[in-house]
Amino acid sequence: MKALIFAAGLGTRLFPLTQNKPKALCEIAGKTLLQYAIEKVSHAGYKDLIVNVHHFGDQIIDFLKSHDNFGLNIAISDEREQLLDTGGGILKASWFLEGEEPFLVYNVDVLSTIDLDQLLQVHKQNGALATLAVRERVTSRYLIFDSQMQLSGWRNIKTNEQIISRNTKEANLYAFSGIQLIEPKIFGLIQEKGSFPLIPLYLRLASERSICGFHDESSLWMDLGKPDQLLEAEKYLEENNSAF
Repeated sequence: MKALIFAAGLGTRLFPLTQNKPKALCEIAGKTLLQYAIEKVSHAGYKDLIVNVHHFGDQIIDFLKSHDNFGLNIAISDEREQLLDTGGGILKASWFLEGEEPFLVYNVDVLSTIDLDQLLQVHKQNGALATLAVRERVTSRYLIFDSQMQLSGWRNIKTNEQIISRNTKEANLYAFSGIQLIEPKIFGLIQEKGSFPLIPLYLRLASERSICGFHDESSLWMDLGKPDQLLEAEKYLEENNSAF
C-alpha cells in the first residue's frame, strides 16, 4: 500500500526551531517527527511511501538516505522550487500514488494513536472517493457532515463564513485531523493547477461525490506545530514509556 507524508511545510509556527532545519526533522523524545510518521504508517502496512519536501528539503533527503529509507521504498516529491499546498502536493506526487488502491496521506506534524486499519475498512465500506479522519476538538474552522458522515460543507465560526456543498437537515461539526485516505481516481477530477489546498477541492466535489468523515475517537491526537506542543508531546511519550 502507498502513502504520502506531507513534510514540505515552512514550519513558521515552530520558529526559531525551523530556522536552520525543516519541521519534519524537529525531534521529540529522541526521534524526528518524520520518523514517527514513517513508523506509524509503515506499521499499518504502508511500505511504499513518498515524502514531499520544500523547506531545507536537502536535509530530509539526506536524513532518509542516512537511515536507508528505514527499510522501505521511499520516493521524494520535490517541491523546492514551489511549495504546492496540499492539493498541489498530491497532484505532483500522482505519478507515484496512481493505481487501484486508495493511498494514505499523513501530515508529518501529527502524533496520533488512530487505528489506520479501521480507517481503511470504513473507507472501503463507504465506497468513498476520500475519507477524512476528523475529531471533536476546539478550532475555528470546521467541516460539516450529515448524519451519514458525508461532507456537506465548511464553516469558520469566528468569521461566520461558510460553504455549503449539499443540503442536510443534520449538521455535525468536526475538525480535520491531517490524516486521510484518497482514491487515485481523484486525479481525473482535479481541475485546479499549481498550488492549491485540498479542502476547497473536496467541497467542490462533495455535491456529487462521496467525501466521508471518519470519527476518530482514539486516545491521542496532537498537533505538533508549535514549540510548546513539542514539549507536551515529549512529556506524553516519556510518561507512557514512548509507547506510541
